[in-house]
Amino acid sequence: MSTQTYKGSCHCHAVAFTVDLDLDGALQCNCSICSRLGAVWAFAPKAKMTLASGADALGDYQFGKKHLHHRHCTKCGIETFAEGTMPDGTPTVGINLRCLEGVEVDKLTPKQHDGRSV
Repeated sequence: MSTQTYKGSCHCHAVAFTVDLDLDGALQCNCSICSRLGAVWAFAPKAKMTLASGADALGDYQFGKKHLHHRHCTKCGIETFAEGTMPDGTPTVGINLRCLEGVEVDKLTPKQHDGRSV
């Protein structure tokens, strides 16, 4: 695969966005929040994501070392993306691939990440 532009949203569509993303970098984490969410992630520079609507509907949740801001819709509760920084300081977003239009997550082979041990 290569980088493509995807549209995504929460369940109620209050939060909607577009993102340029390469699904070859899909990742599945076993930390406490990711395993409960059932999320599969792919990461991109924050500059590659455009929030089309819903800035006023975004909630923020942090836990553990508080490196990531888990962004969820305050209306329907769906976590569409997370924000953080790469080790080099580049702002980044982690996109919940289950929130993207036309992406069949079950056909991907995400890399397994042991977030539970971090």
